[in-house]
Amino acid sequence: MTIRLTILSAVVAFALAGSPAAAQSSPDTGAPRQPGSPPGAKLLTKKKPPKPGKTRSVSGIVRDERGEPVRGAVVKLKDTKTLQVRSFITLEDGSYRFHGLSTETDYELQASHNGTVSKKRRLSVYDSRKKAVINLKLEPADKKKKKAG
Repeated sequence: MTIRLTILSAVVAFALAGSPAAAQSSPDTGAPRQPGSPPGAKLLTKKKPPKPGKTRSVSGIVRDERGEPVRGAVVKLKDTKTLQVRSFITLEDGSYRFHGLSTETDYELQASHNGTVSKKRRLSVYDSRKKAVINLKLEPADKKKKKAG
């Protein structure tokens, strides 16, 4: 009877090791951990947000070839470290903005709208502005190919 109870306890303990309840925290550190991982292992999480004072923002206006602001253009912001892309649809006045950007990461910006695209622009780690302004000008996609060729 004792051997059966011990084996049953071991089976139940093993089964619970993979359950969400067991994944709550490590008994050693109290930190979250992956199911079935050894005690003391930490749960892998997404990239930490930048520390206060280490953030910046970028904004600007998207304009067409005639210099008119473009409402509804899509501005994409690419983190060159993680390759994560965020997007913003321009407002009535053609403006866009991204906040909470790390000062320790380069970003690439590009706008597009109805078959037109802007040149890629870069927000560098060497740009010390806390509130950078980068305006983007749209050009027909085929015009960009002619310039490159």
